[in-house]
Amino acid sequence: MEVTLSRANMDDVEELHAMQVRAFKELLEKYQDFDTNPGNESVEKVGARLQQDFTFFYYICIGQQKVGAVRVVDQKESGKNKRISPIFILPEFQGKGIAQEAIRLCEEAHGSENWELDTILEESRNCYLYEKMGYRRTGRTEVINERLTLVFYEKKEADGI
Repeated sequence: MEVTLSRANMDDVEELHAMQVRAFKELLEKYQDFDTNPGNESVEKVGARLQQDFTFFYYICIGQQKVGAVRVVDQKESGKNKRISPIFILPEFQGKGIAQEAIRLCEEAHGSENWELDTILEESRNCYLYEKMGYRRTGRTEVINERLTLVFYEKKEADGI
């Protein structure tokens, strides 16, 4: 199973939005984080991100099949962290190592140092994935509601997989 990244553009906004809503639906229902969950974003917000010159939106593919997507924020400035926000895999493809490979490909394309991301503290599988990839907790957290706390990670050097 070969994972590849395919750059998305404005023609893809409807499809990307639909995939994002579907991928985050379960977490949105579980945590009720309507202001922060990517599954509750408008198609206009996804489109606005696609138009940012420092945003790189990629479909995550297995063969010709789109199984998820990842947005990389890369301002191409020395010393500035690159950011993954969001990354998602459609529910039927989760748990197969696809996100791990997609992150590796993003790091290969944009440089393996100076990354940041955040995830849901209560989702131990997400935390485990990022820690396994060499991301370290910064110590910063942000309580979103009584169910959900965001935890922030960074990866300064090429010390992951």
